[in-house]
Amino acid sequence: MNKDIISQRLKDITESATLEMMRRSRELKARGFDIINLSIGEPDFNTPDPVKEAAKEAIDNNITHYPPVAGFKVLQEAITEKLKRDNGLDFSPEQIVVSNGAKQSLANIFLSILNPDDEVIITAPYWVSYADIVKLAGGKVVALKTDINDDFKLNPEKLEAAINSKTKAFLFNSPSNPTGMVYTTHEMAALVKVLKNHPDLLIVSDEIYEHINYSGKHVSIASFPEVREQTVVVNGVSKCYAMTGWRIGYMAGPRFLAKACTKLQGQYTSGPGTISQMAALKAMKNPPKDSEYIHEMVSAFKNRRDLLVKKMGEIPGIKTYIPKGAFYLFPDISSYFGKSDGKTVIKNATDLSLYLLDKAHVALVTGEAFGDPRCVRISYATSSKLLEESVKRIKAALKNLK
Repeated sequence: MNKDIISQRLKDITESATLEMMRRSRELKARGFDIINLSIGEPDFNTPDPVKEAAKEAIDNNITHYPPVAGFKVLQEAITEKLKRDNGLDFSPEQIVVSNGAKQSLANIFLSILNPDDEVIITAPYWVSYADIVKLAGGKVVALKTDINDDFKLNPEKLEAAINSKTKAFLFNSPSNPTGMVYTTHEMAALVKVLKNHPDLLIVSDEIYEHINYSGKHVSIASFPEVREQTVVVNGVSKCYAMTGWRIGYMAGPRFLAKACTKLQGQYTSGPGTISQMAALKAMKNPPKDSEYIHEMVSAFKNRRDLLVKKMGEIPGIKTYIPKGAFYLFPDISSYFGKSDGKTVIKNATDLSLYLLDKAHVALVTGEAFGDPRCVRISYATSSKLLEESVKRIKAALKNLK
């Protein structure tokens, strides 16, 4: 059959660079190479035992039949309680749609609101899937570049200048993947001052790294009264409860949007798995401030961050900063562009990532996939021992580039 049967919309999007690097790493490992994978955005902790027990109980209680499309009412209620408890936000269960991961929540939103050529503003660097989800929904990405010297934060004036009659949404992410930056309340207020003047613009706030925050309590942009009615919050249990494989995310937003997302989800996946929902219910009922598990995980990530920033900062030509959240470092490695080991010439961040995979056996992700070709993303969701070994290998490989 002719390969041209594949739709143009699929041809227009790219494969996830993170998943592609994971695939390459697995292939090299299968061939016997000692690969250290720092490309994956997944906590190296296991799901808490009480959450696993809740899943087992759900199986024993035969909670195994089709769920409601938008999620079990009891889970929707638990999410509204969580949003009130942790974020000071008032939502009703009818405003909650539970999906197969926060990624599906984002896809639901943009597939529900975008018409051809509608624009979505995102800040670059951005998570790899943002741009392609918008493109898949028929929208146009307006990427506003930020700089490492400004901790990758968006200038309000730049945001104001980008908004026009075609702007449908602003996609906001704090703490950030891939940079780990966290907006302060003051910085967020400056953006809100701009956004409140455009009440028809939807603010999509991705808060999946909410609890992996080293700078204090998380603040949701939805907590600002001026933009509360135009904001939809996207979150889930993947990161802070180490439940990536359970695939539970959710959106909390205006009723009309929740209704639209439910309609859409009902036609292409229906509701997420019942067992996963019951596990997520248990996780949601555990206040983060009382959770030893979350405190232990965040403390470990912070220690690893400090180690990685220090060690990477000792490598000549690499520019670093101090991330305030998530578990990523996004250093500027552009000083190595144009250099060669005599065989390979490094033209860009992709070349450097592949070079380090080949020579150092360390898997990173090119910054080009995140909208910043000067950088690479390093995940420190792994042991301190492996991080030290990784930096040692990277330093040795980079010494050969002249």
